[in-house]
Amino acid sequence: MSTTPVTSVSGLTTDAQKTANATKGLAKDFDDFLTLLTTQLQNQDPLNPMDSSEFTNQLVQFSQVEQQINGNQKLDSLLALQLSTATSAAMGYVGKDISYISSEAYFDGTNPVDLTYSLSGAASTATMRIENEDGETVYSKDVNPATGKNTVTWDGKDQDGNILKSGSYTVHIDALNADGAAVSSTIVTKGRVHGIETQDGAIMLLVGDRAVSMGNVLNASIPPEKTTTSTSNTTSSTSTSGTGST
Repeated sequence: MSTTPVTSVSGLTTDAQKTANATKGLAKDFDDFLTLLTTQLQNQDPLNPMDSSEFTNQLVQFSQVEQQINGNQKLDSLLALQLSTATSAAMGYVGKDISYISSEAYFDGTNPVDLTYSLSGAASTATMRIENEDGETVYSKDVNPATGKNTVTWDGKDQDGNILKSGSYTVHIDALNADGAAVSSTIVTKGRVHGIETQDGAIMLLVGDRAVSMGNVLNASIPPEKTTTSTSNTTSSTSTSGTGST
């Protein structure tokens, strides 16, 4: 599974606006219909009155359309509530380090990238390849071909030892079994969430310049520096409290 580029789309808002416009349009059409019907009734021939079945059918059709629009309004409200709940849950990830299923890893230009992969079957050889955004292989390394969970750290350097620029890189695990057949793999990468975004009604977590689906997140943790800061603040507070008591 891969992540998608960051964009700003709000499908839910668009649908709600369409429903509101449909309601206004129906109200105007119904007013026009009543005006026309009243005029026809006032000017009908008493000796040859209008057939009531036609405008009765039209009234029924208006009622059916109105019920459908009302149903859409309730659905929009339900979706808005679900989106609000999902947004609150997503905000809890902001500032945390997450592990998520994706072949795209974000390198911040400084810190090494921890990658985890698992092979679908027994392999005799396995090579990790890392490509830049232009599809060029910038680094490759032989890795453990064993089945199960394997972890490797990429220091953000190319094959010649030069540090690469920050950005998104695609990770490939090329594994072959004893018969030379390809063995598929699942890749898990890590990154820090710096924000959230709505795409087509779905909440996405922003990691670097990528948007990650919440469904791909495996776990989350508080960054070490935040834990250290919190502990330091607690110690300082305890020390100050003790001084005051004295």
